[in-house]
Amino acid sequence: MPRSWWGVWLACGSVAAVVHPLLPYGWWAVALSALISIGSCAVMTAGARRHRGRSAGAWYLFAAGVAVWAGGDLVFAALTMRGVLTYPSWADAFYLSAYPLLVAALFLLTRQRGRIRAGTVIDSAIITVGVGIVYWTVVIDPIRTDGSLSPLVRAVTAGYPTAGVLLCAVIVPMLLQRGPRTVSLWLLTIGSTLTLAANAVYTLLPEFSARFSSAVLASYLLAYVLWAAAALHPSADDPPAAQSDHLGRGRLLVLTGSMLLVPVLMLAHRGSGGEHEFWLTAAFGSMALFVLVASRLSGHIARVDRQARQLRDQAERDDLTGLPNRRQFERLASRAAGDGPCQVVMLDLAGFKHINDRLGRAVGDQALVAVSELLRDSVRDHDLVARMGADEFAVLVRDTRPGEAATVAARIAELLRRPVHAGEHELLLNARLGVSAGPEQNAIELVRRADTARYAAKESGGQLVVYSAELDERAEAAERLGADLRHSLSDGDFHVVYQPIVGLSDGRMVAVEALVRWTHPLRGFVSPAGFIPVAEDNGLIVELGEWVLRTACAQLATWRRELGDRAPAYVSVNVSARQLSEPGFPAVVSAVLSENSLEPSALLAEVTETAIFGGGVAIEAVEALHRAGVLIALDDFGTGHSSLGLLRTVPVDVLKVDKSFVDEITEGGRAVIVDALIHVSNGLGLRAVAEGVETAEQAAYLRALGYEYAQGYYFAKPAPGLDLVSTPSHADGA
Repeated sequence: MPRSWWGVWLACGSVAAVVHPLLPYGWWAVALSALISIGSCAVMTAGARRHRGRSAGAWYLFAAGVAVWAGGDLVFAALTMRGVLTYPSWADAFYLSAYPLLVAALFLLTRQRGRIRAGTVIDSAIITVGVGIVYWTVVIDPIRTDGSLSPLVRAVTAGYPTAGVLLCAVIVPMLLQRGPRTVSLWLLTIGSTLTLAANAVYTLLPEFSARFSSAVLASYLLAYVLWAAAALHPSADDPPAAQSDHLGRGRLLVLTGSMLLVPVLMLAHRGSGGEHEFWLTAAFGSMALFVLVASRLSGHIARVDRQARQLRDQAERDDLTGLPNRRQFERLASRAAGDGPCQVVMLDLAGFKHINDRLGRAVGDQALVAVSELLRDSVRDHDLVARMGADEFAVLVRDTRPGEAATVAARIAELLRRPVHAGEHELLLNARLGVSAGPEQNAIELVRRADTARYAAKESGGQLVVYSAELDERAEAAERLGADLRHSLSDGDFHVVYQPIVGLSDGRMVAVEALVRWTHPLRGFVSPAGFIPVAEDNGLIVELGEWVLRTACAQLATWRRELGDRAPAYVSVNVSARQLSEPGFPAVVSAVLSENSLEPSALLAEVTETAIFGGGVAIEAVEALHRAGVLIALDDFGTGHSSLGLLRTVPVDVLKVDKSFVDEITEGGRAVIVDALIHVSNGLGLRAVAEGVETAEQAAYLRALGYEYAQGYYFAKPAPGLDLVSTPSHADGA
């Protein structure tokens, strides 16, 4: 059966239902009514056969209910046409028999899947009780107490409003249902609403119903058509959405109206007969409503409390790993510290950012989950593991004996030396750990001490550091040095010196490397090894590095104007990892070159293996500089992570061989690395520059190996720009 037939049936059936009340009552009207009823049953049965899922049985039950109801229509029409219609008749038997089938089918279809929530049941009960009191007071009770009617008449007459209350109980929750509805559910809901409205008119407004009986019958016929279309629509296969007991505005309004029905009836009934029985009904109805409302509010309050607990738990737990977050860790640590001795271990994962950059955040998340599980498995039951943020974790070690926290930290460090599985990847994650120490039992202070020790491990390149007071002193000294850095940048206490890069064949200067020096008014000379790491850590290296770049380029432009061909071919400037990570750094370099009328090849940017090993923004910056024509040097080559791999992925023009290798070349059998590096450079078409040459013997050895360029104290010490041109060379030593 084509999927679009439901639309054809809906259009044709709706037109027939609308036309029916326009026909004069007779065989044509009866035939059309029968055609709609029988056709609806047939279409509904076809839909049930088509959907052989869990809903098929409910649709068959629905079709049976409509068939019984349609049978009542036919019996009613036959008796009316013959003029022998009595009340009650066999038509009433058919109608009343159809209600249980329809109510059961509607209940199954709208609640077949998903748990029936207690709040929804109570809401339905409140509405049913409120409407039931109205029916009882206005319709059922007057019939029940009417002695002029036979018991059968009273039973049948009371049966219709009773069935209407049951129908209301199952349809109203459909109307209050929140969330998206399928087309089938919309058709089912509209048809059921029409039936409910027609039933209410039939029982509550008998005079109106008798006068406009054809319109009431048309409402029932249109409901048949809508129900059949719902059964035939493809979305009838879809399960109904899970019911919600959320107290929305619409549901609250309906519940309020249902509860107000009793007092409204009391006001309307005031002064009429049957006061005793009415007040008895109102009293029992009010008590039932009170109990239901109290139950509903109790359930609502319980749900709010449960959601509040869930929100509180979510606010104190890490979404990814399920571990406590910093807030909960500090709270639990404070409680534990009050109960007895404890220490804190803080750790982070070296190079974790590189995993995110190279393999993606999904792999990074899997790695974090794997580490969290490893930490949970490696601590004792009464210890606590938390994720403090990013790649940082904390472990609270309780009831510690002296040195026990360090033992736990060492065990964790050993475990993290092994590969960690993240999906299809096997990763090596080197942890840096800091351990608090001392009798201090303030949780915040314990965390601070462990963090301080972790930072010390990070700065020193080590793996595990235990806190000591010296670390605080060192940190305070670094903070003071950082403050002095800020002032000296503004006061002009920095200057740039230049060290020649010479040709080993003739000792002639071919280029210079710019090096920053700091002479503090009180501290005196401060070694770059002392202030560069501090500037890297607090971010001042970005401003300082740009100042060195501008100063060096301006100096090269001056030399070119003054010395002509004797000026250095290019100036080499060290570029930090923080600078490479700054947005727009390549644009800054281009602007500086343009301001000094220098071509891009007049600048050599020296980057370390560590700065670009992680890829990402740093690699993109290096590639952008190289595309612009700036020369790229890999500094301290051979001392970093994966030099040969970087040579395949990073655009490099110059290899700078680290001084530590040059120092060893005159020792027996230790020249193999320097020899290998010159072969690598020549094979890749790179220029090799040996750093830290301090003796004539080293210079001669390097030249014999094939090196063409070098720099070091043997040729010249770093000097200010004005002194550089007068610095003697050592061609004879080369």
